[in-house]
Amino acid sequence: MKHLIITASLILSALVGFTQTIKKVKVTEVEEYVKNSDHPIVLNCWATWCAPCNEEIPYFMESVKKYSEQKVELVLVSLDFAKSYPTKIAGQINKKHFEATFFWLNETNADYFCPKIDPKWDGTLPSTVYINPATGYRKFFGRPMTDRQIDLEVGRLVGLKK
Repeated sequence: MKHLIITASLILSALVGFTQTIKKVKVTEVEEYVKNSDHPIVLNCWATWCAPCNEEIPYFMESVKKYSEQKVELVLVSLDFAKSYPTKIAGQINKKHFEATFFWLNETNADYFCPKIDPKWDGTLPSTVYINPATGYRKFFGRPMTDRQIDLEVGRLVGLKK
């Protein structure tokens, strides 16, 4: 019993210390979020267990910060399993100091949700869509990206690079 109380206290402390919110969403809510945006979005699909995902997220954060005057938003959509929501995902976000808008995709049918994110997406992680509603710019990458590639694409997203 004592161990149970200590474990529960540690979990509660970790969650209280966690300042980011991870919103549980369906893919249609992600579509609406993007559709109603008035600023450029970098939408990255990732998972806590995906090493390439975790490696590239700091590069996204760095580029988004670099283009903060253009109000670029980083949206991280977790495809983690239900048992990881929210505790494991929150723990990873805290541990890695990730800063973004966080969603957890509460969907299991990839044949349904993948094409709604992008018609070319086959479910590979990481995958990223660059979307600028003001200009109509939209570009999909179904693979990991380097820091240089990310910076170039965010520059194109906001119209500052060709």
